[in-house]
Amino acid sequence: MKELNLPQKARNILDAFTQKLKDIYQNELVSIILYGSAASGEFAYKHSNINLLVVLKNASLENLDKVSGLITVPKFQVLNPLFLTEDYIKSSLDVFPIEFLDIKENYIILYGKDILGGLEIDLKNLRFQCEQELKAKLLNLKNIYLRSKDKFALRVLLFKYFTSITHIMRNLLRLRGKMPSYLKEGVLNEVAQEFQINTDNFKKILEAKQKNLRLSYRELESLFTILVKDLEKITDIVDKL
Repeated sequence: MKELNLPQKARNILDAFTQKLKDIYQNELVSIILYGSAASGEFAYKHSNINLLVVLKNASLENLDKVSGLITVPKFQVLNPLFLTEDYIKSSLDVFPIEFLDIKENYIILYGKDILGGLEIDLKNLRFQCEQELKAKLLNLKNIYLRSKDKFALRVLLFKYFTSITHIMRNLLRLRGKMPSYLKEGVLNEVAQEFQINTDNFKKILEAKQKNLRLSYRELESLFTILVKDLEKITDIVDKL
């Protein structure tokens, strides 16, 4: 099993949350799976959530209500748990191919059985989801920019959208028959080579996020503006795939 590469504080939070879930759900708990940056080794404590897939036998609202108080505990705010059942996951692979491909490529089992290893995800719906999400993000970025003249808000938005756009670019490589890198820097290098686009601005955003660099409003605005232009180019590429 892949080892955790997280700060001790994050490990302690994960251990405590896992034990709480085991105590609450007992034999109703199927799996607890870590995925995303916390599993890939790219976790940045101040800018990354710890993503968890919590698989239950019953994910009804009544059953989820058992943890409503737990997930609001201050020390667990860094956690982003997604509560699903095995049946829901299997029936949703065609609707959310990006999400489940990303999870399946890089995950760590914290508790229970591996429900992801045997999943087969059909790529036929992948191009449609990539196009839909890219165009939606492009519209959202433009609308949000008009309303966000606050430095802190712009910084949060920049890092948030950068991460989600990188996930989509990883799947564009899949559409070309490639096996993309999980690490964001690797994805950017592969996208630049495969689609002949300049990813320097993406790399600047990645560096700022990973190193928690202090950026002026002018620097943030420049990165944000170029990100929108790059996203327009990538959207055009998807239209032609």
